Amino acid sequence: MFLLDHEQVPEGTICSLEPIGIPTIALTRRDWDFLFDQLRSTTAVLDYLFRAAVEPPVALGEEPVRYYEFAAADAEAPPGPLNPDVAGLGGSHFPPPLLPHAPVGSDHAHRVMRIIMEDVATSAIRSQMSEPNQQLLLSDLDKLPVGARAEWGQLLLDMLADVREVPADESKWRWRRSIDPSGTRQLIFGCATRFGPEVEAAFQSYVLLRHHQLHQQTGLAEQSSTLGVLLTPRTDGSRPWDTTLLRTEGGNELSSEEVEQYTELWNPQPAEAS
Repeated sequence: MFLLDHEQVPEGTICSLEPIGIPTIALTRRDWDFLFDQLRSTTAVLDYLFRAAVEPPVALGEEPVRYYEFAAADAEAPPGPLNPDVAGLGGSHFPPPLLPHAPVGSDHAHRVMRIIMEDVATSAIRSQMSEPNQQLLLSDLDKLPVGARAEWGQLLLDMLADVREVPADESKWRWRRSIDPSGTRQLIFGCATRFGPEVEAAFQSYVLLRHHQLHQQTGLAEQSSTLGVLLTPRTDGSRPWDTTLLRTEGGNELSSEEVEQYTELWNPQPAEAS
């Protein structure tokens, strides 16, 4: 990518770049700022740039025009193909537009994802997590489509409020997961009443089971990854929740006993009527 930071680019200027074997694109700094203000996601901006780079170049400063042309096309496009094995897992096919017309909001529902990413960054510093691992976690979180983040953020707030309401001697879980249409990436969010060793172990079992079920269903173990995010309410007023993450990839080699145990915990069979 070639970025021109200049206040007075002549109108109609088209930058011709020699082929170098990978997609290339030229932008003004104003175009660059527009894309980040519009999408508020590094992954979404990079996806846009790769998409635009294979198209004929537009005049410098006119990237917003091309963006809205793409956004209009996305709004009219039918849903893309869904891996039939993923469809076999149930759920709903929910393909939000890749490029929203309106800028991604900065309301509280949108900020939920931002806060979770900041939790990852600050916990990585405290735990001395390696930078590549930190970037991997943030990248997985940032793959949640920008068009879905408001709905997900509000749902997580509602889930947190719900799990707070149970009696002190009881526990409640709420879950939402998203599977990439290819069937290779899975993002799981959970909310539980409180945090503790038993809750952490149960969260791990849920993520490992769902990852196992996914790659067993698709046969794509080597390409598969699952990121689980658990939110548990705080009661000390210092922050609204704690964030716990677990990432697994490839064949997680659960034993048949573990699969049976985790399935009984999270997918119990209804009792037969007598």
